[in-house]
Amino acid sequence: MSECTHDCGSCSADCSSRSPESFLESLNPASSVKKVYAVMSGKGGVGKSLVTSMLAVLAQRNDYHTAVLDADITGPSIPKAFNIHSKAVGSEDGLMPVSSKKGIDIMSLNLLLENETDPVVWRGPVIAGAVKQFWTDVVWKDVDYMFVDMPPGTGDVPLTVFQSIPVDGIIVVTSPQELVSMIVEKAVNMADMMNIPVVGIVENMSYYQCPDCGKRHSIFGESHIEEIAEKYGIPNVARIPIDPGLSSAVDNGLIELFEGDWLDKMFASL
Repeated sequence: MSECTHDCGSCSADCSSRSPESFLESLNPASSVKKVYAVMSGKGGVGKSLVTSMLAVLAQRNDYHTAVLDADITGPSIPKAFNIHSKAVGSEDGLMPVSSKKGIDIMSLNLLLENETDPVVWRGPVIAGAVKQFWTDVVWKDVDYMFVDMPPGTGDVPLTVFQSIPVDGIIVVTSPQELVSMIVEKAVNMADMMNIPVVGIVENMSYYQCPDCGKRHSIFGESHIEEIAEKYGIPNVARIPIDPGLSSAVDNGLIELFEGDWLDKMFASL
């Protein structure tokens, strides 16, 4: 039998030559992105957007041109963390991202809405299509590191990102609760199914360190992050404490000024 020569990207045939790469979408011709890392969580509320923002800031501090693609279409929080309220505009080349004060390029649906608090009441395929367009239609100029802030779970958007964008690795965010650990394993298993390496796992709200005595208290239970990392061969582990200063930085749009070395080793390994 002769080998298939048709374009698998536009064909539904289940032939032997089909591979996951067949679904990859091309960047805008004016774009250049070297490395892409997706920040993922099995559930909401564990600090995924916080970790995405911090990693982007660390990359920028190390003199890399950095970008954030906010794929959390129905719950975009990246613009608030960077205090961005201006709107994205288009040009002849495509849609232009908005730059933060320190020069991080950001694209989020909140930069396209008339009002920041307008709800996005879209069905799954429309949401997934918007994420694709953030990759194909936005002009990402000379980006060294792109971090994709994923919505929680393992549904339409994560599947779209992993199939459409050439993701180099995944960072999984969790919190100490036993139940969350089980959900994290679902996210890790999805990454394995998509043949994308999990390069790190971050436990947010890992502990609270008393400012007076220096003792660490496990407010949300004992950590299971080491067990998960060892079980799945995840090379990098980081813990972020409950830190009022960090929370304040996000709430006030000052994430670019955060202080703390919790993710330094993880970023250095990327």
